[in-house]
Amino acid sequence: MAATSAGADAADARPVPGGLSGHLVDFVEALRSKGITVGPSEAVDAAAAVLEIDLLDREALREALAATLIRRPTQRSIFDQLFDLWFPASRGYRAAADADDAPIVELPRGEDGKVDPKALEELIVDLLSQDTPESLAQAKALAELMVEQMGRYDSTRGPAFSSYQTLGKLDASSIARRIMDGLLGADPDDPDGSGRIMEKAAAAHRANEKVKGFFQQVTDEVRRRTAEHAGRERIAKMTVGPDSDHVDFLRANDADLQKLRRQVGPLARQLGNRLAARRKRIRRGDIDMRRTMRQSMSTGGVPMELILRKPRKARPELVVLCDVSGSVAGFSHFTLQLVHSLREQFSRVRVFAFVDTVDEVTDYFATGDDLGSAMARMVSEAEIVTYDGHSDYGHAFRGFAERYVHTLSPSGSVLVLGDARNNYRDPALASVELLTERARHVHWLNPEPKEYWGTSDSATAQYGEFVPMHECRNIAQLSAVVSQLLPV
Repeated sequence: MAATSAGADAADARPVPGGLSGHLVDFVEALRSKGITVGPSEAVDAAAAVLEIDLLDREALREALAATLIRRPTQRSIFDQLFDLWFPASRGYRAAADADDAPIVELPRGEDGKVDPKALEELIVDLLSQDTPESLAQAKALAELMVEQMGRYDSTRGPAFSSYQTLGKLDASSIARRIMDGLLGADPDDPDGSGRIMEKAAAAHRANEKVKGFFQQVTDEVRRRTAEHAGRERIAKMTVGPDSDHVDFLRANDADLQKLRRQVGPLARQLGNRLAARRKRIRRGDIDMRRTMRQSMSTGGVPMELILRKPRKARPELVVLCDVSGSVAGFSHFTLQLVHSLREQFSRVRVFAFVDTVDEVTDYFATGDDLGSAMARMVSEAEIVTYDGHSDYGHAFRGFAERYVHTLSPSGSVLVLGDARNNYRDPALASVELLTERARHVHWLNPEPKEYWGTSDSATAQYGEFVPMHECRNIAQLSAVVSQLLPV
């Protein structure tokens, strides 16, 4: 059995109330706290699966719980991070726990006894380049040893560990380049690989993935060791992000935004199916009670024939007016991609973008165009900035009312995308009121948390008097709001 670290958190060291079942319930609650929906039936299935496997086989336990507790592949990363916290492979420094089976590996040191970064990089390159089970096991042991000897420091709360302190002196690009050179191999006729572009690109990708995987092992080890002292609940709250459906648009980093963009297609198909089903129901028309009761007078008041109202137009028009300034760019771009994917659900979609000046950008999103390049062209070519590049909703609304109000119709709808932070400028409420009079529906999707509405330079209270405002901080909220608000 693995040895227990002397400084480990007492709450993690003592038995969990309720034994394994209580521990499993705590794990389920941790998944729910990250936005992963786990119902009672899934929890019961997980408990039943645990009874059927060898609990000493940690990977079997991992797969059994994953199969019963998560529903989508996108949730697997969060599941694995939490699993490693709630079901760690060992406690303390793993090599000290089982020295007989631990791979033999040492940190290269100079004459002064300190770790030699260049020699350490060479060792990492050598282990990752071999790509054998033995070398991969040694690489994993090396990552754990680096955390123990390089990443450990004393804090006021006891021993602590740092990924930055562990990896700070290593050059990841240099390591990846040397691994790539080894994978590519030497060719006397093509020493720089310029004649083998495809092979060079494949080798570079593979080398980067190897380095990324090794650095991730260091990060995972730091998380495991820190959780022993600070408590797994605290570390889960600080280091494990929420499910992608619950990642705030305004707080998403580049990696998060890439994941969100990959969800546009499936989300658009789901919403498209909902809209199509609603449209099919509406085409039948609602019962006209007044005409039905009048018709029933000829049959003694018995409604033998139902009279239906005339159904609405099958494909309405949609106008999107969005703020694309830096503060809400991630939200606006994602929502524009979603609307673009749903364009077949409408007779016409027109898109207008602004920072401080509004301009129509519909042509940038023509069918078949790459959305990434379309957005880049929109930002660089469209006339959306006139003054200082800070959001000016009032000037944008006035410009829209003067130049584009004819695009609105009584059968169409308008979606406004933005945080309504107007930098203390004139909100142009008269122009907003004109929009609400010309369009059938106007709705505002705001990516900021409601508790921030109306604070500082936020004009949500003023605009909210004319336009219903909806909180859309993440994909879950956006999909729910869009499916309810988009006209059919």
